[in-house]
Amino acid sequence: MKLHELYPFPEERKSRKRLGRGRGTGQGCTAGKGNKGQNARAGGGAQPWFEGGQMPLARRLPKRGFKNFDFKVTYSPLNLDRLFTVFAGKTEITLEDIYASGLCPKNAAVKVLSRGEGAAVTVEAHKFSKKAAEKIAAAGGKAVALEAKTASETSSPS
Repeated sequence: MKLHELYPFPEERKSRKRLGRGRGTGQGCTAGKGNKGQNARAGGGAQPWFEGGQMPLARRLPKRGFKNFDFKVTYSPLNLDRLFTVFAGKTEITLEDIYASGLCPKNAAVKVLSRGEGAAVTVEAHKFSKKAAEKIAAAGGKAVALEAKTASETSSPS
């Protein structure tokens, strides 16, 4: 069997609709777009958000609240159990160690949470939950909190 022997044969295939090629084609004249109007024009038709000229929903609804996106700090959570399984046997865990191990994305603000048991380790992170800091201190370790950078400080090229 060869490619030209496969079904359907060329004469059995339906040919595409050739728009705007004269009235005898059945799709000439207005090419299936009707007479005049916005949708008959080239590049015509309304955008999906257009509401026929009435005031759009996004402008009708009241705007409330305070938006502080540029200065919001988003923390990457990290639990004690995960931290101490990856760094078992270490006495000091720095922020660079956490980034290098892949526990948190590079340059993300890290918050250590309390799931798991504490250990006698010095842990460096941007923030600690109250319980996590207590568990580390109770085990004889130390929780060192660093200052986290805001979204605008990390994105600006300085």
